[in-house]
Amino acid sequence: MKVKSQRIVISSARKFINIGALTRLWNLVKNFHAADIASLMNHLILRERLILFNIIYEKDKDKSAEVSSELDPEDAVQIVEALPIEQIVVLMQMMPSDDVAPIIELLPEELKDSVLTLMEQKPTEDVMELLHYGEETAGRIMSPNFYALNEKTNVSDAITAMQLEGDVESAFYLYVVNDQHQLKGVVSLRQFLFALPNTPIKNIMTTDVISVHTETDQEEVARNVADYNLVAIPVIDTENTLVGVVTVDDIIDVIEQETTEDIYKMVSLDTSDRIQDSPLTSIKKRLPFLLLSLLTASVSPWVVSHFRGSIQQAVTLAVFMPLVAALGGIAGNQTIAIIVRELAIGQIEWISARKALSKEILVGIGNGIVIGTILGGISYLLIRNPYLGLVLGLAVIINLFVAALVGTIIPLFLKLIKLDPALGSVSLLTMCTDSMGFAVFLGLGTLFLQHLA
Repeated sequence: MKVKSQRIVISSARKFINIGALTRLWNLVKNFHAADIASLMNHLILRERLILFNIIYEKDKDKSAEVSSELDPEDAVQIVEALPIEQIVVLMQMMPSDDVAPIIELLPEELKDSVLTLMEQKPTEDVMELLHYGEETAGRIMSPNFYALNEKTNVSDAITAMQLEGDVESAFYLYVVNDQHQLKGVVSLRQFLFALPNTPIKNIMTTDVISVHTETDQEEVARNVADYNLVAIPVIDTENTLVGVVTVDDIIDVIEQETTEDIYKMVSLDTSDRIQDSPLTSIKKRLPFLLLSLLTASVSPWVVSHFRGSIQQAVTLAVFMPLVAALGGIAGNQTIAIIVRELAIGQIEWISARKALSKEILVGIGNGIVIGTILGGISYLLIRNPYLGLVLGLAVIINLFVAALVGTIIPLFLKLIKLDPALGSVSLLTMCTDSMGFAVFLGLGTLFLQHLA
């Protein structure tokens, strides 16, 4: 949906909701794709979302299930919790199991148990099986609904079986298994089209199958799909039994989720924080991170307090002090963004990080020399004191070196101790670059104080 059209739709939807024109509201959205309706809901407050969702459910239950699948699990849960339990059960039974599992998991325990008890046996078993696997693993995001036939089947029987099976995930591939349901190969639809009807599928299958384990991290699954240009990837257990398939649409969701998480964590935000939340809700989510930032930021004033005498004698130091810290912070953030991205796509690890560290340090020193020289020259033109230019230039060079060093080591160390590299990286970096920048600049200022006073 185009931005201009979206603004008109949002405005119209709110107007219809506020005046109670629900038929007109339905006429507005009934021909929209489920993804567009989910996008519209992201711009509405919870009360408006519930009204819109209920009218969609009343008019077209299938579309309401599709919309629920398109919503982020956190947003879908807010709607689901407000529905009668009978409506929740109907909705969950109409959705794919891999979309139901993350929503069910976020429900309160009592409601979750009630929903699973009331659901039909087959979807309940599928959802319970997915919930058995760890969060953010291939097992959790896979679909248990896929094509798989025994290797002894011939092409003609395989095509008939596919026609009888109906709509399942990953109709682009047919997975081939043995009598123990272990994955043996894969056949594409193109191979079926050019094979003779009586050909056993084991004769035309590709045995070199790219697969992932149920406990493989979802980021690695996404990398495999991207690296090998797949539209789906099979999931196996420890005995090589085929248990599910992850399709490219799930991978796109994973990439979007992981990117959002990294962005939020780098700036110390709760990943569930939304612009539609009430001010009180956002305060509760953001305040703990701000208090933590207050703690780390307190190091800088403590450092500066040790140089009060120098600042009183050379007030010019106070003028340029924030500049040194700011440049260090910006340079460090650039390094962190690069390193976190490289870690996310599996390009570097702690053991092989020497090259990345050397490169970032050289970049930091190089940028420091250029920026430091420019600032030194500007400060001389403004203040007419060569010593101030020298102090400022050296401080910038050293602080950009520190920014590159710390910006590389922090995410690598967090990864080493099994924490998210984006988690708190910026707060820790700011603490280091601010305190070190002030310490170096004011320390050098104190050293040359007689020439600056």
